[in-house]
Amino acid sequence: MRKFKAAAALAAAGMLALTACGGSGSGDAESISIVGFAVPETANKAIAKEFTKTPEGEGVTFQTSYGASGDQSRAVESGLKADYVHLSVGTDVQRLEKAGLVDASWDDSDNKGIVSSSIVVLGVREGNPKNIQSWEDLIKPGVGVVTANPASSGAARWNALAAWGSVVKNGGTEDEGKAYLDKLFKNVVTLTNSGRDATTAFLGGTGDVLLAYENEAILAAQQGEGFDYIVPESTVLIENPGAILKDASKPSQDWLDFVLDPKGGQKQFALTGFRPVNTAEPGVVDWDAIGQKPEDIKGAKDPADPFPEPKKLLTLENDFGGRDWSGVKEKLFGTGEDGEPVGIVTDSIAKSGKASQ
Repeated sequence: MRKFKAAAALAAAGMLALTACGGSGSGDAESISIVGFAVPETANKAIAKEFTKTPEGEGVTFQTSYGASGDQSRAVESGLKADYVHLSVGTDVQRLEKAGLVDASWDDSDNKGIVSSSIVVLGVREGNPKNIQSWEDLIKPGVGVVTANPASSGAARWNALAAWGSVVKNGGTEDEGKAYLDKLFKNVVTLTNSGRDATTAFLGGTGDVLLAYENEAILAAQQGEGFDYIVPESTVLIENPGAILKDASKPSQDWLDFVLDPKGGQKQFALTGFRPVNTAEPGVVDWDAIGQKPEDIKGAKDPADPFPEPKKLLTLENDFGGRDWSGVKEKLFGTGEDGEPVGIVTDSIAKSGKASQ
């Protein structure tokens, strides 16, 4: 577990130096401050290494800070230095837009501001001793579930959205969806601060099932700490936004362009378990575009098909009212003026007694 523990320690440490790997350039080196949610740290390091090999990235150095998406967004709003933010959910970038730190056009491009994507999967113990196959299995007696806390983590919001969607977008009513979430959070054994912390807790022996990004499972396997995982029949396409700030350093736009380059950043995302963006069909990989083969993705459950197409892939845009989360933000995650839970998910968590875990 040392590698994931180290990642968690780095996230807690705040702004950290990442030494650029590239030419020395001329004059003073340019720098890019990256503030991101915890999960893509490894991918962004790989992208940075490749970026510094390009003419635009020669001599560029990086300062990085990783943690829970909501916490990171609020930190930037409060003054944490950032040139580029890579966050879990669009609402965390919208907060910075409202604060006047990010231009309103940040999501006007063809990729709609999305720089990385994945899906929600069910991580299980070796051999799947609880025989977890579907969302329904997570609410059976004696099944301990590990997930992050939606109050701080974007990953947790994707997890909860996938759980909710497994009911209401598959023939169930909203009342049935609420009843399901009540049972699910009753089975939750810990609510961690971030998606990475949830993975660390699961690897440490907590719980029977981990609600996780698919790329977290693949990355864990690449680092020799893999766990089995199930792609449920119904799941959600996770879409993570990236944006440069209004006062970003000079090379920041070149960095964002490289992040979106199929054979640049998107290739590195794929190699670390993310599903590339800018594809004709959401979640389906264009292997020719990134110049890789399926077997190049190490650590996947099926080496011949590392990014399998779920039977029902739900998206914010097609199923939940749009990428801005307006269709579900308050309904699922709303809180009142005094912090009381008014959303379906926040209410389920409050009733479970797990809100402070």
